[in-house]
Amino acid sequence: MISKAIATSTFAALFSGARILVSAQTDRAVYAHFMVGIVRDYTVDDWKADMVEAKAIGIDGFALNCAPPRVDSYTPDQLANAYEAAGQSNFTVFISFDFAYWQNDDTALITSFLANYSSHPGQAKYDGGQIASTFVGDSFDWGPVKSALGSKLTALPTSRTLLRLWLAWPTDGGNSIIPGPMTTTWDDRFVEFLDDRIYMAPVSPWFSTHFNSKNWVFICEELITDRWEQMLALKPTLIEIITWNDYGESHYIAGPEPNHDDDGSSQWADGFPHDGWRHIMKPYIAAYKAGADTPTVEEDELVYWYRPTPKDTKCTNDTLPAPQGIQLLADVIFVTTMLTEAASLTVTSGTQAPVTIDVAAGIVTKNFTMGVGKQSFSLTRNGAKILGGDGGLDISSSCTKYNFNAYVGSFGPSGSSSSSTAAPVSTDMPATTSTSDSTASLPTTADSTASAPSSSDPPATDSSTSSTPSSTPTCDSSSLATRELVNAPAKMRRIFKLGRFSLEIDE
Repeated sequence: MISKAIATSTFAALFSGARILVSAQTDRAVYAHFMVGIVRDYTVDDWKADMVEAKAIGIDGFALNCAPPRVDSYTPDQLANAYEAAGQSNFTVFISFDFAYWQNDDTALITSFLANYSSHPGQAKYDGGQIASTFVGDSFDWGPVKSALGSKLTALPTSRTLLRLWLAWPTDGGNSIIPGPMTTTWDDRFVEFLDDRIYMAPVSPWFSTHFNSKNWVFICEELITDRWEQMLALKPTLIEIITWNDYGESHYIAGPEPNHDDDGSSQWADGFPHDGWRHIMKPYIAAYKAGADTPTVEEDELVYWYRPTPKDTKCTNDTLPAPQGIQLLADVIFVTTMLTEAASLTVTSGTQAPVTIDVAAGIVTKNFTMGVGKQSFSLTRNGAKILGGDGGLDISSSCTKYNFNAYVGSFGPSGSSSSSTAAPVSTDMPATTSTSDSTASLPTTADSTASAPSSSDPPATDSSTSSTPSSTPTCDSSSLATRELVNAPAKMRRIFKLGRFSLEIDE
């Protein structure tokens, strides 16, 4: 029988002065953003397969991002398939109207879409009200929809105003790029204005995109564990994972979906599994739903992720320049250990010398200087190896097309690698967008662009999201968090940032 180790949250103490949101409804729920626009050929069984994977880590439902039928003629059919699958799977879904394509005068059509599923067993609800959301669409008038439906509706519009934001990554607002790690500056401001109203908070593991219409990265590197620690401290009413299957922006956590359409993102997504991030999320989701401050680890596992090339590598056959913001990235690889007891971690990154460190029980994230070549990982306890092996992708010093996606793999109790089988990386796909491509990023505006800070001397990234208390605040926006880089040059920098996405429920 494997003993349980309770991780000690770094962030719990740091947030002791922050307001915690507690609503009358104590049941917390986690949803994942699902891009309907890329699954025109999905069957009910395809939907059910995704739902089984999502349920396995505690996800309660999908937010179905969709365009109107005049853009994607298959939207009604796929919504029907999704609801049918949810009803058969003890899962829930709700429609998320993508106002990159919907318009404010689509009231009748939106009403009809919602009316079709208001009493469906697969419909997600909050406090008895049918949930619906939008991407942007903050100026849409929900009043006529509510009147026409004749039933309770919980509408969650997104907005770019102070109180309702779509900012799940480090940013000053919109698509501006700033150094990480992510703080809760926007959370704290939001809570001050929120009073007793509820909100849906975002969690996202990554952001990288390389289309001709959007070509940038956000500095997310250790965002997955940073943000989940923040969620356990803040205890929001609802959480939305961004995303389940947005390959275009590289923050997907789904396994391979053979029936999804290619919007051009296969150039950087094929052969780059993200399943290991689901493994990290599972204990955090359980802790969040239980109202716990720390996650519980029940068996040993190691998850690693890294980019395929150093950031300054010049690709030889790409019609687009390197993504904006890459100068703020650090050339490191990332390792999250989930341990029932303390152990020793040894990482060998290509040409770098092996580095061995002690890691505590619980969930701990560390990073190590990147080296070209094979990536190797080993966990030992009491002198015996408990798990590890070689990473599924070698880091290369050359490339034909830019790819700042993360390769994610893991080693479980058996010591074998757990990374989804996927097709080799394609280097021939054009960097173009589809009719209704990924829309998780905000539209660029004159004062909110994808331009990166001009500094050519990037800050060091977060070296440790640890389950053990830290004497250095990492989430207090009033101070600058200093992080140490394992096996890196001695140069240290101070960094802070702000940025988040939130949704205000319109009742």
